Amino acid sequence: MAAAAVAADQKVVTMTSLREGCACAAPPAAAAPPMPKMAAAQRVVAELREACATPAARLAEVAAAMAGEMEAGLAVEGGSSEMKMIVSYVDSLPTGGEEGSFYALDLGGTNFRVLRVRLAGGGVAERVAREVPIPPGLMSGGGATSECLFGFIASALAEFVGEEEEEGGLDGGERELGFTFSFPVHQTSIASGTLIRWTKAFAVDDAIGEDVVAALQAAMSERGLDMRVSALINDTVGTLAAGSYYDEDVVAAVILGTGTNAAYVEDATAIAKLHPSQLPASNTMVINTEWGSFASPCLPLTEFDEALDQESLNPGEQTYEKLISGMYLGEIVRRVLLKISSRCPSLLGGAGELATPFVLRTPDVSAMHHDETPDLSIVGEKLERTLGIRGTSPEARRMVVEVCDIVATRAARLAAAGIVGILKKIGRVDGGEGRRRRSVVAVDGGLFEHYGKFRRCMESAVRELLGEAAAERVVVKLASDGSGLGAALVAAAHSQRA
Repeated sequence: MAAAAVAADQKVVTMTSLREGCACAAPPAAAAPPMPKMAAAQRVVAELREACATPAARLAEVAAAMAGEMEAGLAVEGGSSEMKMIVSYVDSLPTGGEEGSFYALDLGGTNFRVLRVRLAGGGVAERVAREVPIPPGLMSGGGATSECLFGFIASALAEFVGEEEEEGGLDGGERELGFTFSFPVHQTSIASGTLIRWTKAFAVDDAIGEDVVAALQAAMSERGLDMRVSALINDTVGTLAAGSYYDEDVVAAVILGTGTNAAYVEDATAIAKLHPSQLPASNTMVINTEWGSFASPCLPLTEFDEALDQESLNPGEQTYEKLISGMYLGEIVRRVLLKISSRCPSLLGGAGELATPFVLRTPDVSAMHHDETPDLSIVGEKLERTLGIRGTSPEARRMVVEVCDIVATRAARLAAAGIVGILKKIGRVDGGEGRRRRSVVAVDGGLFEHYGKFRRCMESAVRELLGEAAAERVVVKLASDGSGLGAALVAAAHSQRA
């Protein structure tokens, strides 16, 4: 277990204590003498690059720490305070031969989706989907209750089912639903789980500790919707299922979008916290790692990370997620640029909107990072339109691109270390038969799909850490819509239809 781990109910780990506990952390910088303003700005960037450094040796330590926390989390419930290692009770994955119509509900953000998926066998899947925005008052605040939230969702689902079956008919048999719920839950079966905590923009307090399947099932029944929730999964498990539907060699799945998580296929006998009576006949079990909460003294942290963490809704939690996910990369860049502006106001034409938290989004960072125009005009346009900073010089724009590169590179290489940690845990790295087998990692999420330099840097770092020989047998590939298609596929794989 990582040195930073403490009992879950006594967790007092901060990003500062993590950085101070790392043997490979750089010593505090000596006080610098006064310098010209431009040099001061350049010093901010130089210090950032040093603090964000991810040499292979450090990444190997992160991967080893990840694998160690996984082992601890499988040994006993709460064995790792950093990674929940939730047993999903998904013990069979789709094969491509499934047939019939199945529904899916995907709840993981400010919008949710309802889908109908028609499976025709032979790896053929057709789907119809609808996206529904959730009123902010149902996600947090005084009016946010479990009954109201799930009631709203059930009403939208009932409307969708009615329209779909009016047009396309019912295939026969009971309606079955795969429910993607992308928040930490403690699962007790394939179709039950109690909410551990909310993340993102949700704060529906009376739902914590509640069985979310029972809440949804009750809301559907109240609205006359005859449908059974046959599988409760999260988006990462769904991505694993979607990947497996098209490629039998998928062993793990990763979400790299607004948030991040990973799931993988584990040998059931390696899950010591499972009672022998719970061991499945398949001898395999999908584990939802909840790796966003991973923390280790050797994660490269900066003053900007520490400030972001302290000002967040969940200080001291989700350390790994705050370093690598799309929700935070733009905010880290903003904080760096704000410091540069304070050191050299003329460089960025004044602070503009730089003091506004989360005004700079990761898609903005990606657009600036990929700017290949001679004068970096895209950077200039983004700074003006998003931050209100006008008239920037080419030198200032180059500095902005450099900051984007440093932050994105650290994130991509840390994500790669996490992937290698999982492969290490299941014996696909260190030799033997596992090293000779093809291992596919399915990845979903806009950060991986749309941020090209992030994706290529991550893939390169995976190869660097594995070595060329092992890397030849590892494939990292996009698996779109795991949270939607994947939920229906798990429902199909665990269907109770005759």
